[in-house]
Amino acid sequence: MVDLANAALDEPQELPFRRHVIPLRELLNLRCLERTAILAGEGGLDRAVSAVNVMEVPDVLDWVKPQELLVTTGYPLATGNEDPAEMLTELVPEFHHRKLAGIGIKLGRYLDTVPERALALADELDFPVLRLPLDLAFDDLIEQTFAQLGQRQADALSRADTLHTSLSRLILNGADLDQISAEVARVLGVSIVVTSTDGREWGGALEDGLRERLADIGLLDNSGRFRVERLTTGPYPLEGGEARVLPVPAGGNDLARLVCVSPHRVLGFDDVQALERTAIVVALLLTRQQAVAVVENKYRGDFLRDVFLDRAGDEAFVIEHARTFGWELDRPTVVLSAELDPLDPTEEPVSDRTRRLWQERFAAAWRQVCEARDRSIATVDFSTEVVSLLPASLPADSLRTVVDQLVGAVAGDQGGGRRPFSVGVSRVVSSVSELPHAYNQARRAAKIGRRINGGRCTTWFDDLGLHRLIALVPDPQELREFVDDMLGELAADTPEAADLRTTLQLLLDTNLNVAEAARKQFFHYNTMRYRITKLQAMLGPFTTDPVLRLNIAVALQVLDFQHCKERRKPSETPLRSASQTTT
Repeated sequence: MVDLANAALDEPQELPFRRHVIPLRELLNLRCLERTAILAGEGGLDRAVSAVNVMEVPDVLDWVKPQELLVTTGYPLATGNEDPAEMLTELVPEFHHRKLAGIGIKLGRYLDTVPERALALADELDFPVLRLPLDLAFDDLIEQTFAQLGQRQADALSRADTLHTSLSRLILNGADLDQISAEVARVLGVSIVVTSTDGREWGGALEDGLRERLADIGLLDNSGRFRVERLTTGPYPLEGGEARVLPVPAGGNDLARLVCVSPHRVLGFDDVQALERTAIVVALLLTRQQAVAVVENKYRGDFLRDVFLDRAGDEAFVIEHARTFGWELDRPTVVLSAELDPLDPTEEPVSDRTRRLWQERFAAAWRQVCEARDRSIATVDFSTEVVSLLPASLPADSLRTVVDQLVGAVAGDQGGGRRPFSVGVSRVVSSVSELPHAYNQARRAAKIGRRINGGRCTTWFDDLGLHRLIALVPDPQELREFVDDMLGELAADTPEAADLRTTLQLLLDTNLNVAEAARKQFFHYNTMRYRITKLQAMLGPFTTDPVLRLNIAVALQVLDFQHCKERRKPSETPLRSASQTTT
């Protein structure tokens, strides 16, 4: 649970300083600039102006800053050592490179005209060059500009304060994230979405059709996750506007992301300031929700744990009590156990706090995905695993498809800092009394599946077969000795041995049907007979001895089990679907 009041920050934080700006086009409406003429660079009149600077010396480049309107009487140009035409032609690209808003020159006293080469270059760069009124007092321009900027800042603060007050009232009245987002969208004229730190939508207010447009440009993945990692480096261009993301921090924790989508205009500083206020309000709401959720999830988790330990009471009481949580347990069910995979050896170690944050995000993703499919699905976080009780009133193939879809929705495209995980699925059970056994099946399936595949896998208990018994042998050396005893030189890691093992496995799979095994390996019948003779010389009379044949079949399974572990590593294994579980 996040403690806002008592949480200590590692370092003192300073509020960022924001410079408010005015488009140059708007600045030209000032009373003192009424008779200003635009000589060149009209395409750059939307450049932002945050200050006015006066050019007093020819070497002014060391003293200018971005978003400044540079004004001059022309004296530094006319009295310099260089020709004014050459000087202006050199200065215009430098001013553009330093992101100045433009330059205004008084003509008629020290400088009569602006050279054509400089004007042509300014037009090419869309760098505004202005002819200022000869009677313009620079102190009047500076005073009126900063008065306009001050008014802009005051309006922005007032707007942010009004929004903050409105949102605070909504929270006090019990509003949720959708209502908060709708109010921000109404005030700012943008679309707002609150997501988890990895981009899962928790609430929001999106303009009609905008979701499809975001998917088209790659800001949404197939599971509906917002790719917030693509927005962390700055605003993302979007048609005539932009999309951007703001963190929602509280008490040193990163709670969520605030995604703002403005398809029709670029956000101004006042918009960003209002969004930062919104992030504070959202943090308060999420903190309150988390405080309640921690207690509720612990209570639900304790109850389900008691069910799995068979100490929650009789079946009627368990079913009725589960309904108070919105769960339905009186139906055919499979237990699903999901665990984050261990760190890959190539990854840097992380703190216990980071691991806990990963687990919380993982559990939240499972809850959200399961509830989106069926709100009656029980999903709890058991500290290191997430357990879900999925309704199983479907054909086996359809049930596996549902599990595939859930796993795929949680995994997404592995973006947003998502961690790889493994899943175990139990057999179908029809009563509450069978849930403890089903839970153990799911845990064993997840454990053995990871041992076989190395991670990132979905394993069904029904598919484990002999591996259930093999996994119970704690000593790998004992297994290796059994393989060597049964297979002898056929256990060698050579192409010839592997080829003969394939023939042997096909013979066992076809119940020693020589013709069928030969057809499957595209061998002549006599070639297969020759191979059988060779295998019997190495292994013994397995075609007539059923006990020997059983031992050889088990040894092949053990060898396959060991090879799987050696070949597959978490960093190299793609996410396997339920239909790809190893048997």
